[in-house]
Amino acid sequence: MKGLIAKKVGMTQVFDENGNLTPVTVIQVEPNTVIATKTKETHGYDAVVLGIDDLKESKVNKAYKGQFPENVSPKRHLKEFRDFEKEVAVGDQIGLELFEKTSFLDVTATSKGKGFQGVMKRWGFHGGRASHGSKFHREAGGTGNCTTPGHSMKNIKMAGRMGSERVTVQNLKVVKIDPELKVVLVRGAVPGNKNATLIIKNAVKK
Repeated sequence: MKGLIAKKVGMTQVFDENGNLTPVTVIQVEPNTVIATKTKETHGYDAVVLGIDDLKESKVNKAYKGQFPENVSPKRHLKEFRDFEKEVAVGDQIGLELFEKTSFLDVTATSKGKGFQGVMKRWGFHGGRASHGSKFHREAGGTGNCTTPGHSMKNIKMAGRMGSERVTVQNLKVVKIDPELKVVLVRGAVPGNKNATLIIKNAVKK
């Protein structure tokens, strides 16, 4: 397992040597700091805790600051990666060099929040006819039986809050890695708004 904490910059497009256009997402990967390491002997499993984005000392309480070693400033975003492939020590900096030989990535983030939405937007219902006099346009229709059992069953697709969920997009092809700009371009879209915090991992072949 190889993984880093990153940020979504936005989408653009690139052309290959044959002139084919490829839509890509630009992911900014600043150096991740190793906050802690865990071993099977001590914790029961092997893992590495990474962090990015420094926090001001005045905005960190003692409980939160206590998990950081003395030579590492408190970080805003932390993530634990189990069975980390590379051997690291506390205080080390890990960047894009971790994915030099990686062709596909899995990206995890919180999707865009859409608020409360109806069944047509949320579930793709077709709705009723748009003609005059129909009186059935964007409603959900029937949601349950009559007297028996007299209520809607669980898992019925209805209107409700949409988006703002943890989403993982798998097997995104790495189009280009630019160590100078500290960005990686992956084919297709990834979840989240611009500047959203992402978790990128190497795609595991099954």
